[in-house]
Amino acid sequence: MISVAKVQRRNAWRYYTRGVAFGDGRRPARQSLKDAQEMAGLPPGVWMGRGLAALGLTDGETVTERQMELLFGEGRHPDADRMERKLLDDGEDPETARLATVLGQPIEEIEQRKQKPLLALDFVFRPQASLVVLWALGDERTRRIIERAHERAVTKTLRWLEDEVAETRWASGRERAKAPALVVAAFRHFDNRNGFPLLHEHCLIANRVQRPDGSWYALDTVRLYKHIVAADSLYTLEMTTEVCEKLGLATVPREVTPGLRPVMEIAGVSQELIDWSSTRRKRIEDVLEGITDDYVKKHGRLPGERARHGLGWWAAQETRPDKKTPRPLDQLLAWWRVSALLKFGQRMVDGLLQRCQAAGAAIRARVGPWVDTALATVDVAAVVFTTRGIFSRRHVLAEARRHLLETLRGRRAYVPGIDSHIADRALERYCRQLTVPQKGRRTPAPDQLSYTADFAWPIRWWIAGTDGKPPRESSRYERARVASLALQNAIRAALTDPPAVRDEAPAATAPATPPGGETAAQRAAAIQAHQQAAMPQEYLEGRTTDPATWMTSPQNLARIAAHTRAAEARGRMVEEQADQTKQAQPAPAADPGSQQRHHTPRPDPGRGAAPGQ
Repeated sequence: MISVAKVQRRNAWRYYTRGVAFGDGRRPARQSLKDAQEMAGLPPGVWMGRGLAALGLTDGETVTERQMELLFGEGRHPDADRMERKLLDDGEDPETARLATVLGQPIEEIEQRKQKPLLALDFVFRPQASLVVLWALGDERTRRIIERAHERAVTKTLRWLEDEVAETRWASGRERAKAPALVVAAFRHFDNRNGFPLLHEHCLIANRVQRPDGSWYALDTVRLYKHIVAADSLYTLEMTTEVCEKLGLATVPREVTPGLRPVMEIAGVSQELIDWSSTRRKRIEDVLEGITDDYVKKHGRLPGERARHGLGWWAAQETRPDKKTPRPLDQLLAWWRVSALLKFGQRMVDGLLQRCQAAGAAIRARVGPWVDTALATVDVAAVVFTTRGIFSRRHVLAEARRHLLETLRGRRAYVPGIDSHIADRALERYCRQLTVPQKGRRTPAPDQLSYTADFAWPIRWWIAGTDGKPPRESSRYERARVASLALQNAIRAALTDPPAVRDEAPAATAPATPPGGETAAQRAAAIQAHQQAAMPQEYLEGRTTDPATWMTSPQNLARIAAHTRAAEARGRMVEEQADQTKQAQPAPAADPGSQQRHHTPRPDPGRGAAPGQ
């Protein structure tokens, strides 16, 4: 999972040099970053990205405090001090020597235009909660495998951003160029602000890249923001797959919020362990419930997708604790183990990996490491169209990666690049392009085109409430899942049903299985069994995908009748109160003068003077 924050001028970059580089703690005053990290037992930050060669840095080199101040605070070369001294020794004046170390446009010029310079973007990579629990309570080998998978997934995601997404633009966006060389400073953290396990990586992507002519310019940060979901799905897919393959695990969907997309967690990690590690989630949910109620009272409707993200961020800020004192990883591991033992017992803690491997073996026995691309393209196209209506390739690519994560259940596909293949095939077969290139204008890039599809919109239905809550309307994701399953079932039926035979024709005999192979019907039946095994109905447990069945259910009819009666009673009560209020008000006395004054015609400003005037 990836979250993004801005690193801007003034005090924002100081927060990263003093806090983020120090394990999200509060570094003592007048203590160097290196000494503080060594005393606290924290790993130092490292440089990453292909753009390091242009700056004279190497991949994996330690990030110093002065380098952070120069690059993320002043927009200058990380080694600007040495370069400036050399220029001064050569006879250059101080101002010229300083400007020679600036990467791109000087910060002062941007501020003179009353703009706030953006110096970097903070991409925070973190795995699912079940992987964090397994990393915190597992043995040394398990932790090493998870950390290595995390490193590989972060590196591959950054490489994909460099190869496919990163661009620099100038001349108000009329000129663009690929920027396959990012400069990144990465800082690894092990816990959250409450001290509980949360393995995550802060990757500060500098907002400076080289143009083809060698000059430095700003990134097209809008493109990075637009591709966050696709990058998120790639990181999650890569990390989860590597851990599951090396440890023999599998994934299961866990519904975090009813009606929204589930999270693929490691099978065998209980919800109690996830709640133990996610200490802030309960507080955030309590605050979020109150904020959501206020939103409904103010707007008269439930918040949409964008509003939900905003309310969630607000609730997280409201419940954010103060900074802590960082601790070495070995102390954190010991404290986490004692906390888990006191809460769950030794048997549950020590047998965690074995339970996960047993649950994973049962799933891996019925889920193979292969994907039916025909059904995958239908699923991806139907889900994206139902949830968005109008979309771009990045949305289809992100959904293709989610499909692989949900279908393979932790297995690795044998074909590399299958996510891009599924996305391209879905756009080609089931979508139509909306963007029309115009003569005399720049031809849009493939990932800047917009598409839509012609699938039928699924009928909305209602889902029974739980814990005394009223029924709720199905979400877009639930309707998208139903639309996808309906199309997949139609394809399976067309592939598996034998061809119709005329009455006058002689009875056809079943074809024999070719030597060393299977018939088309047998292959289709195997595909159907694999898809049903890989995508069980956890998404729709306790619900029905047929609106007619739901409406005719006795329990649901009773709930609807009760809500209808309550609504009608409230309506009659409001009408009676309005009638009583109206009858209690005395009728106004007639005033002949007033009637005469109101009877006099007056000119209408919207229609001109009255007739006869």
